[in-house]
Amino acid sequence: MWPHRSLLGVFAPTWKGLKQPLPTTPVEAAATARRLRDQSAEQRLIPAAPMMHGTSSQLTLGGLSAGAHVITLPSRSFDAARLWATVEDRSASHLCIVGDAFCRPMIAELEAAEAAGTPYNLASLKVVTSSGAMWSSAQKEALLERAPALLIDLLGSSEGNGFGASVARRGRSAGTARFQLGDHAAVFTEDGRRVEPGSGERGMLATGGHLPLGYYKDPVKTAATYPVYEGRRWAVPGDYATVESDNTITLLGRGSVCINTAGEKVFPEEVEEATKSLDWVIDATVVGVPDKKWGSAVTAVVSLGSNTPAGVASPPAGSGTLAASDLLGQVREHVKDQLAAYKAPRHVVVVDAVKRGPNGKADYRWATEIAEVALGHGTSAPSAEPVRSGRP
Repeated sequence: MWPHRSLLGVFAPTWKGLKQPLPTTPVEAAATARRLRDQSAEQRLIPAAPMMHGTSSQLTLGGLSAGAHVITLPSRSFDAARLWATVEDRSASHLCIVGDAFCRPMIAELEAAEAAGTPYNLASLKVVTSSGAMWSSAQKEALLERAPALLIDLLGSSEGNGFGASVARRGRSAGTARFQLGDHAAVFTEDGRRVEPGSGERGMLATGGHLPLGYYKDPVKTAATYPVYEGRRWAVPGDYATVESDNTITLLGRGSVCINTAGEKVFPEEVEEATKSLDWVIDATVVGVPDKKWGSAVTAVVSLGSNTPAGVASPPAGSGTLAASDLLGQVREHVKDQLAAYKAPRHVVVVDAVKRGPNGKADYRWATEIAEVALGHGTSAPSAEPVRSGRP
């Protein structure tokens, strides 16, 4: 439940980007919007993710509060070709997406257009903003090669905003899951103690500043998500991170999907990103599957590209097929090169396409069902639907 004053406060970055002060009255907002339109300085924004996702809904409302043109896509499911054609046709200046689930097909479409000799004109694109899911450094770099835009990776949630941000541009890359801590953000231990930068201690991300009132008719959940630390109210949705000595944070992931294997905590997101950095892995979701020895076995549900090495036997992917030992070995060794050995997948399950929600977020329930069936722990599981594409 967002009061209008708090919701307008969340839009402060929009006004800052336009080099305008945050308005305090509707009259001020209208006057500034009119001035921006008269100067042809307003945003031309395409929200590529569904409006049900906070990334699109809040950035759209923020843009509208400053008199932006908001350009919606006609297709009911995400179509990268339609997106780029719309950027080109409407001279869009701003675009918002949700991490790699959107960026990967966008890059694939740009590459296909280049190969066909009909590249898209992206000269109008100034800013691409993402929030709500991991946006890998490799995908950012691929986009920067083709669009001279500012890439803004935001850490936010429906419960609050301003946890952190990462900015990349040509000549200035940004690492995966590394963010500058927000002005009103901090990391706390579960007992409410602030994590010391550079200590290596893990804690929960929190943000103050402009906050909602809480969840509708759910005081218990509201009290749990909006605790009082250091004498003030914070939003703590459950994401874990470490704080480096330079006040940047490394995002680990949501505690609710954390895998406990042999007494060690493994956050799926970091294993997913390490797995997807194999250039022949299209997508990956990592879950824990019950295991007598380890308690939970780290298991990667992956979809593979046509460039999978010939020496790696890829089993035919139906609803979910357990990978052959050589494929498992390659994935494990690759992940172990980047993360601690206990985080490397002990099983790999191959599917036609990794299923995600309409908002681009991982479907951990589906992945768990697929993995359990492939490992003989279940009886049936749904198959993923491939994403439709094709330039109009």
